[in-house]
Amino acid sequence: MSAHDRRRRLLSRAIEIACAASVVVALVPLGLVLYFVLSRGVPALTLEFFTSMPKPVGEPGGGMANAMVGSFILLGLAGVIAVPVGIVCAVYLSEYPKSRLSFTARFAADILNGVPSIVVGIFAYALAVLPFKRFSALAGGAALAVMMVPIIVRTTDELLGLVPSNLREGALALGATRARAVFTVILPAALPGIVTGVLVALARVAGETAPLLFTSLNNRFWSTRLDQPIASLTVQIYTYANSPYEDWHRQAWAGATVLIAAVLSCSILARMVTRRLERMHRS
Repeated sequence: MSAHDRRRRLLSRAIEIACAASVVVALVPLGLVLYFVLSRGVPALTLEFFTSMPKPVGEPGGGMANAMVGSFILLGLAGVIAVPVGIVCAVYLSEYPKSRLSFTARFAADILNGVPSIVVGIFAYALAVLPFKRFSALAGGAALAVMMVPIIVRTTDELLGLVPSNLREGALALGATRARAVFTVILPAALPGIVTGVLVALARVAGETAPLLFTSLNNRFWSTRLDQPIASLTVQIYTYANSPYEDWHRQAWAGATVLIAAVLSCSILARMVTRRLERMHRS
């Protein structure tokens, strides 16, 4: 083996080692966060935590049942608002990619993706709280929807652009209208990726606190009314973590563990749905 070949192999090996080390360095913070949260949160998880309401201030025990239900309602509202808007907007961007409106919409979605969540919360506060003079679950769902829409738009737009053009041409050749071709051929072909994008968007907003502080606020009582303040897991964790009570600190760690488990479940579900839909399309 020549000296040149040895140098090439050594350089290749060094790059491989550097890449592997970079992966390890990237995973270390995630591993530390998971270990720190789970080591404190898992011992605090009890049946009472999932089934009971918060106890009065200073009284030990209780749980976050109302907060978990409230978070589910808020995410449901956000999904109902954001998913149709995001997908239809992405269809327009895909069908008219070179129009001035499409360029503006893509630019706006990219900017909105980078806007801090607290700014979105203030915007929703001015738009959905001040005019009605009350905090509400609807305002919280709208704030989360504003954060979800750009993620869904950009994800769906990219996926629709990857659908082979011969599918569209075949549908049009068979006499389908442009709208029918899009909604019966193009969208179903991109459905696995779209579902994944929606689940990723839900996981993204599931851990937000700042927008909810300005919109749905919080509620220590059981409430499912959409026109009233509602509890949420993230705000409850924030409130308990800032309290002087040790038992509330313990419950905050338990809530953080549940939140991480929910986000992880969304990620796993996204992968499962994607693989299932891909198998269905292949068959």
